[in-house]
Amino acid sequence: MGKSGAFVVSVVVILIWLGSGPYFHFSDTWQLVVNTATSVITFLMVFLIQNAQARDTRAIQLKLDELLRAAKHARNDLVHLEELSDEELDCLREDFARLAKGGTSLSETRLRDAGSGGAASGDKRE
Repeated sequence: MGKSGAFVVSVVVILIWLGSGPYFHFSDTWQLVVNTATSVITFLMVFLIQNAQARDTRAIQLKLDELLRAAKHARNDLVHLEELSDEELDCLREDFARLAKGGTSLSETRLRDAGSGGAASGDKRE
């Protein structure tokens, strides 16, 4: 639906609807037709957009996972961050902020203490 052809079709449909206005004397039914159609299309497009965003997010996540896996010194425990709790993600965010300031990371210890199990095993690529 994001293609220029879909936009052109939409414009043509609106022009046909506008052109039919005088024939239907711009009645309430004439207005109701376009209002109903746009409501239904909007409702359906929400699901289409959410599906496209979910697919895009999964693809990006897989690409990032591959980059982490391929990087020699990357921490493998970061591959499945989307499965961590909000608290665990907050701990990691704080650690990265600390690392950006030249400090040391405490995430592996904090995540283990938070009970994340295998999510932060501390495995590093060698």
